[in-house]
Amino acid sequence: MTWSYWRVPPFVTSIFFILGVLTLYWVLFNWITSWVHNRHINIDDDVINSWHGVLYMLVFVFSMQSMIVGQNDAWQFMNFQVIAMIFCAYFLNIHIPYYLFFPVVLVYMIFNQSIGYWQSWGHAITLVLFFWVLNYVRIHFQNHKLAPLIYMSVGIPFAGVLWLWMKVKFNLPWDTYWQEWVYLVIFEVLLYVYVTMLTKDSEFKLRLAQFASHDALTQAENFAAYTGEIKFLFEDSSRNNLKLSMMMFDIDHFKHVNDTYGHLAGDRVLQHATDVVQTVINANDTKVKLYRTGGEEFNILFPGYDVESTQTIVRQIFIALNHLAVNFGDQQIPISISVGVSAMSKDDLSPTDFYNRVDHNLYHSKRNGRMRITVS
Repeated sequence: MTWSYWRVPPFVTSIFFILGVLTLYWVLFNWITSWVHNRHINIDDDVINSWHGVLYMLVFVFSMQSMIVGQNDAWQFMNFQVIAMIFCAYFLNIHIPYYLFFPVVLVYMIFNQSIGYWQSWGHAITLVLFFWVLNYVRIHFQNHKLAPLIYMSVGIPFAGVLWLWMKVKFNLPWDTYWQEWVYLVIFEVLLYVYVTMLTKDSEFKLRLAQFASHDALTQAENFAAYTGEIKFLFEDSSRNNLKLSMMMFDIDHFKHVNDTYGHLAGDRVLQHATDVVQTVINANDTKVKLYRTGGEEFNILFPGYDVESTQTIVRQIFIALNHLAVNFGDQQIPISISVGVSAMSKDDLSPTDFYNRVDHNLYHSKRNGRMRITVS
């Protein structure tokens, strides 16, 4: 191998080139999403995925084509470009309105100096149809047991038609046509296998992250998640002079519930109480977060709230749980809660100072008869 010579067939290098392009896509996507999450920017991952996918693949397609614009071999990179389109349409499931396709196609054809060729228009229309069909297949057959076969049953004929347009336009010999068609089909198979492997790995990592940050019993976020969030919110609120409040509650006489009805009944009480609280939060403000921080102890963070503005949600949770009877078998288990609420103060030097004051209010409620709210 030298700078100008490498005795490796182009097909082999093409495979590694495609895999490298896709790997770089995932690396950039993960970096962008991590950057957004770390700064608590309210952008959905699907939105990032769509915009990043479209922009990344447009840069890829245009940069590849720029090397051969106007030449007799301007068809050479078509397989790469079709694979990029398949990746966006099927694997990223990006939906592009029909009225946006025309300007994109028009700009590309002007850039490629092919706007005057009827074969290029036929090729463009076929690509648009291919994109829409892949979207449809992805939505309706993604979880079908024959999903790979359905994917290939779409990819193979469209690949043949796309290369037929190129054969007619550039007067390619039949052996080149068949060879390029087979290459594209092989790329489609490799793309499916590679992305499926990456997806399964990502799903596994997501489950690990879910396990690390969520309580297995109640599915509420756990103490580790609370610690990370309160650290960020405390620093952000201190630096930018923002409001931050916290509610802490625990279930009164929970040991008595376990001793009287059994630990399975206690687990059911915790699960049901969590569901009720999360329902109240979702109905009011999804920015408010619930955490299970101890056995029967829960914390709720209110970013942007002072104590007074928390009262609607606090009262709704208090009333809902104190009027709750949890069904367990043929028994009904009545429960009540004690609550402490406070807002972050300028005197708080750390999240622990803030936490301790809310905790003090909770235990004031418990020492003074339980089933009450203490605010300071």
